[in-house]
Amino acid sequence: MSQVQHHSITPNAWPAIATAALRVAFGVIWAVGAALTWSPDFAVHYVGYLHNAAQGQPGWLAGWFQLWIGLVTPHAVLFTWLTRIVESVIALALLTGFARKTLYVVGVLFSLLVWSTAEGFGGPYTVGATNMGTAISYVLIFVALIGIDSRGGHNPYSVDYFIEKRWPGWCRFAEWGRHKVIEREPERLPWGVQIPAMLAVLVLVIFLIGGLHSTLHVKAASPVSAAAAVSPLSLASSTPDAKPRDARLPPLIGTGDSVDVHLEASDHTVSIANGVNYQAWTFGGTVPGPIIHVRQGQTVNVTFTNHGTMQHSIDFHAAITPPSLHYIEVQPGKSIKFSFVANVPGAFLYHCGTPPVLLHIANGMYGVIVVDPATPLPPAADSYVLVQSEWYTQQVSGHLMGPNFERMSEERPDEVVFNGSAFQYRDHPLIAEAGKRVRLYVVDAGPDLWSSFHVIGAIFDKVYTDADTAHAQSGVSTYSVGPGAGAIFDLVIPEPGKYPFVDHDMAHASLGAIGVLEVRGTDGAPPPEPEAVAPEPTPAAPAKDMAAESVALGPYHFDATKGAALYGANCAACHQPTGQGLPGAFPPLKGNAAVLDANPAKHIEVVLNGLHGENIGGVTYATPMPPFKDSLNDAQIADIINHERTSWGNQGKQITADEVKALRAK
Repeated sequence: MSQVQHHSITPNAWPAIATAALRVAFGVIWAVGAALTWSPDFAVHYVGYLHNAAQGQPGWLAGWFQLWIGLVTPHAVLFTWLTRIVESVIALALLTGFARKTLYVVGVLFSLLVWSTAEGFGGPYTVGATNMGTAISYVLIFVALIGIDSRGGHNPYSVDYFIEKRWPGWCRFAEWGRHKVIEREPERLPWGVQIPAMLAVLVLVIFLIGGLHSTLHVKAASPVSAAAAVSPLSLASSTPDAKPRDARLPPLIGTGDSVDVHLEASDHTVSIANGVNYQAWTFGGTVPGPIIHVRQGQTVNVTFTNHGTMQHSIDFHAAITPPSLHYIEVQPGKSIKFSFVANVPGAFLYHCGTPPVLLHIANGMYGVIVVDPATPLPPAADSYVLVQSEWYTQQVSGHLMGPNFERMSEERPDEVVFNGSAFQYRDHPLIAEAGKRVRLYVVDAGPDLWSSFHVIGAIFDKVYTDADTAHAQSGVSTYSVGPGAGAIFDLVIPEPGKYPFVDHDMAHASLGAIGVLEVRGTDGAPPPEPEAVAPEPTPAAPAKDMAAESVALGPYHFDATKGAALYGANCAACHQPTGQGLPGAFPPLKGNAAVLDANPAKHIEVVLNGLHGENIGGVTYATPMPPFKDSLNDAQIADIINHERTSWGNQGKQITADEVKALRAK
C-alpha cells in the first residue's frame, strides 16, 4: 500500500494529532502510577489503603467497604498483582493506542472501582477545598477520549490503525465511529517526525519511572527544604574550637548590701559546634549570657538595655517582683531599671520573656544567676556553671545557621548543649582535683527538654534542690532538672580519671550534651591513660568458613527482599532504616560517596573488614563499624550492598557475589 506524506499538514490532520497527544500524555501519567504499584511499599500497605478509605465514611457505605476489606484481606497478594497488571496494561495500551474502545471502557470501570474503594470517594469536600480524587479525574479523561474518538474515526497514530488495515474486524475493539473499514489513507505526519516523537515519549517514560525512587524520598528542591536538611553537627569540623566557654563560677559581683547588674540585649554570631556559627539574640554578646553571682539578701539593681533589632525583655527566676512592671518589652535603643532582693538562694535562670518566648529563648536569650545562701555551703575547690539548652536550626549559608521555629514547636532539636556549644567540654574537659569537692551549678534553659544530669563513674555527695540546705539529697547518681529549673551538685571524687558528665537522655547526649570532668592527682598531673590488658584465652567455637559456604551457593541473583531483611538485621540499628545514620556516631548511607561510587571496591571492603577513624564527608566518626567477613557469606554481603545502593534515593551500580569473593580473597 502506498503512503501519502505531506510536508505541510492541513487543518484536517490536526484533530488526530491532538487526540493522540492527549492519549499518550495520559499514558505517561498511567505509566508512572503503574510503576509505583510495583514498589514493595504498595504491596505492604495494599489492605491498609482500604482501611484508611473506610475511616470516616457514612454508615450506609460501611457495608461496601467491609465487603472489599473482607474480600481483599485473605487474598492481598492476588489483588496486588491484579492491580499491577491492570494498571501496567492500561498504561501500555494508552501509550501505543491499542484496543482503544475496549481500553477506555476498562479504564472507566477500573478508575471508578479505585475511586470508590482505595480513594474512599475522594474528599475532603469543604468550602474552598474540593478534592474529587485522582481516579474520578481519570474517569472524566477516559470519557473525553471516548467522545473524541467517536467523532474522529480512525487514528493513524495508534497500533489499532495498523491492525485494522490487516484485520478490519479489529474495529470492534478499537473504534467508536460508524466507519469500520479504512477506505482511504488518512493524512498523517511523516515518519521523520513520528519516530523522534515516539522516542522522546519513550525516553520521558524511562526517566520518569527511573527517577521515581528518588522522587518519593527527596523533598522538593527549594531553598527552604535545602536549608532545613542541613544540621550543624553534619557541618561540624573534626578539629575542636580553640577556646571553650569559661564555665568557672565568677566571684561575687560585690559584697555590699546591693549590687548593680547591667545587661544588654544584642544580635551576635556565636559558635554552636566546632566551626559552625549561629545568628543569635544574646545577653551581653554570648550564649548563655553573663553569669551573675550574688549573695542571699543582696539587693540587685538591674539596668537592661536593648541594643537589638526588635523588642526584648528580661525575666529573673530568682526574683519576687511584679512582672507587669519589670518584665515588660523594651524597644530597641531603650532601657529599663528595676531592683529586687535576692531572698532565695540557688541556681536560677534568667531569660527574655517577649512573645513568642519559645523563639527568644531558643535563639539564645538566657543566662544564669547564682545566689549563694547566707549560711555558706561547704567550701568547694572548684565550681562550674553548666547551662543545658537546645538549638533548632536551618542553614543560612555555608557554616552559618539560623532559627527554625517549626523544629522548636515540634521539639526536634539539632543540638542539645552545655553552655551553648556541642561537645565543647568533651574536647576541653573541666578540671578538678581528686579528693576535693567540686560543685556544679546546673540550670536547664530549655526551652523544651528536661535534663537527666549524671556524672559517669561518680555519685553526687549532695544535691541541693531548693533554698533550704537541710533538704539536700545524698548519694544520688542521676537527678532531673526541668526547663527553667536549676540545682546544685556536689562531688568528691577520690581517684584521678576522666569522668563524663551527660544528660542521661541518650538522644540528648548524642546531640552534644556530654562533657568530661578531668580529675587530676594532688600533684596536678593529668590522669593516667588506660592500659590495654590482654584477655585471658577462652575456648572459641570453630569459625565458619564463609568463603567455602559462598562457593556452595551457586549463581548469584540480587534478592531485594533478602537484602532488606539482612540490612534490617545487621545494619539498621546504626545506620537507621532510613539510611540517615546517627549524627556524630554512624555515617549516613543515603548519598554516601562510597555507596554511589561506580567502583564498588571501597564499599565492599568496608562491609567485609569494618572501618574506624576515617574521615567521611568531613566527619570522623568515633564509633567503629565491625567486620562482617566472618559472619556473612558473599551473597549476603552482596545483597546488603545492593540494598544500600538502591534504597533511599540512591542509584548506585549493583554488584555481584563474585566481586565480594575477589576482595575477600585478598
